[in-house]
Amino acid sequence: MRQGIRGHPLRGVVIAMIPTSLYVVGGQQRPGAHYTQEWHRHQKGVIVRVDPHAGTVETCVEYLSPPEVCAPDDPAILFKAGTLWRDRLYVCTQTEILVYRLPSFERVGYVSLPSFNDVHHVRPTAEGTMLIANTGLDMVMEIAHDGRMLRQWHALGGDPSVRASRSTDYRKLPTTKPHLSHPNYVFQLGLDVWVTRFEQQDAICLTDRTRRIAIAAGKPHDGIVHGSRIYFTTVNGHVVVAEAGTGHVVRTINLNVALPRSISLGWCRGLLVLDEHRFLVAFSRLRPTKFIQNIQWAQYQLGIRKDRGHMPTRIALFDEDKGMFLWEQNLEEAGMSVVFSIHSGGEPDG
Repeated sequence: MRQGIRGHPLRGVVIAMIPTSLYVVGGQQRPGAHYTQEWHRHQKGVIVRVDPHAGTVETCVEYLSPPEVCAPDDPAILFKAGTLWRDRLYVCTQTEILVYRLPSFERVGYVSLPSFNDVHHVRPTAEGTMLIANTGLDMVMEIAHDGRMLRQWHALGGDPSVRASRSTDYRKLPTTKPHLSHPNYVFQLGLDVWVTRFEQQDAICLTDRTRRIAIAAGKPHDGIVHGSRIYFTTVNGHVVVAEAGTGHVVRTINLNVALPRSISLGWCRGLLVLDEHRFLVAFSRLRPTKFIQNIQWAQYQLGIRKDRGHMPTRIALFDEDKGMFLWEQNLEEAGMSVVFSIHSGGEPDG
């Protein structure tokens, strides 16, 4: 991908498509940690504000989890996927839920439970509760803001207590992998609760398990409800669009076609839908992992060829009608190594 469209005569037109303020949620990798297992790799949570019009990136939060809620040796500390709700940004670390008031980033909420391990997403509900993808236990939880457990579901069905022991503080375990399902991202359709499942390549309704959306293009992460449709990302670089009412997949957009085959997009995770055909998508630079042999596409993209290009961690504007990226913002220059979610400043997530 070329570096944005600086100097291009259409730059003003393209930038006008993008919100004036973007919040990007993720983390910073430890120096020299490329070959370290992922549960030791990141050293802090990071939230940045991007102003596409001014071309600036401002660090809003750098966060370190306290030792009492972490594994003892080099724990992974980073923010995973959040939700913007009115003037509150809900974010999660591996073992915590934090709520910030925008734009000041005053912290106005905090929960950490012994059952939290590898939390991937938090979403507030209209009823004043929070839905949490507790990935390390293959569970989705609904809790009150004071931490009281209200409901919980195992991502594969059955009794969720089979996976979780009340006598164990899972925050102190560096990892519980391998995960059976790896639920990633929670969303709601009406009162029904849904979650994307990485291993099953689908989204499943937890409150009516007869409803399921198969995602054949790859392993999913985001599930963004926008209007009457749901937009999913797959980590291998697709946006999959399904009808919210029927669950029918209406189209699959391959973002990889916008780049030469010799260049890898990166790990695709983090999505902001601008309209039916234009999306802001986040990409985290591909790095070797212990499980790389299990991800054939990533093994190829990280393959032997020394001339293969690896794009930096960034956000980019993709126009489906043009089949190309129109704009990008490098985030590694601001100290962000991995991205989990993108939010439009002042506008609630779908």
